Amino acid sequence: MSASAVVFLDSVKCKSGADFELSIDSLTIEAGERVAIVGHNGAGKSTLFRLLSGFIAPDQGSVQILQRALHTPLNAKQMRGLRSEVGQVMQGLHLVQRLSVIENVLIGCLGRFHGWRSWARIYPESEVTAACDALNSVGLLAYRDMRTDSLSGGERQKVAIARLLLQRPRLILADEPTAALDPTAAREVCQLMTKAAAQSTLVCIIHNPALLPLLADRVIGLKNGFVAFDLPVSAVDTACLEALYSSDNTLTSTLLAAEHNIENSKITTRVAV
Repeated sequence: MSASAVVFLDSVKCKSGADFELSIDSLTIEAGERVAIVGHNGAGKSTLFRLLSGFIAPDQGSVQILQRALHTPLNAKQMRGLRSEVGQVMQGLHLVQRLSVIENVLIGCLGRFHGWRSWARIYPESEVTAACDALNSVGLLAYRDMRTDSLSGGERQKVAIARLLLQRPRLILADEPTAALDPTAAREVCQLMTKAAAQSTLVCIIHNPALLPLLADRVIGLKNGFVAFDLPVSAVDTACLEALYSSDNTLTSTLLAAEHNIENSKITTRVAV
């Protein structure tokens, strides 16, 4: 494992009953990478995210996230430290609907201070200013005092991204961050997500192939709990994705063609130089 690795999995297996939900021989994600996870329903994407966020431990193998070993139990202090450095944008968004927009954003700074002030929601003025700056950057400063449940779906996504901006995590896990958004709103959220991840590592679960170039440089395809491919986004075409989602065994030949194209591209580049 390199010193710059944010995610490192080795011989990992996660079980559901007698069956394996996830089986990954080796996976490394370096700092600053933008990685998309794709695959059919039940491929193991959600299990992988629960593993990366520390919500579950593997049944076999080792998991290192931000230089922390998650295959052994973390104590409460260690887990708080991990939570402060891993930002999440889930399909449910994990926003408190009855709270105001700015209070939801300020939740992002709770990893930096503890005690009665956090329980009473009495935030340092510097954090309130930073939260306003985050809301301004996503175009929602005028909504700061509105209840979150009064916002549209796209606006709530922006609140979640503003919370990430305030949190400043080293690793961002986004589970289908544009779910239920129209194409225009989805593109805007993708742009804001990449802005939020400018100084972080971004790992997204994506179902819409059109969003892959907007959110990722690298694509990992999961099929039946296994890594089916791990390719640059430029090498993932329609045929590759159709083979991934198909129920037959066409994926192997499709991947060989994709890898052949990558090698040809490298040879062409060397010759041109």
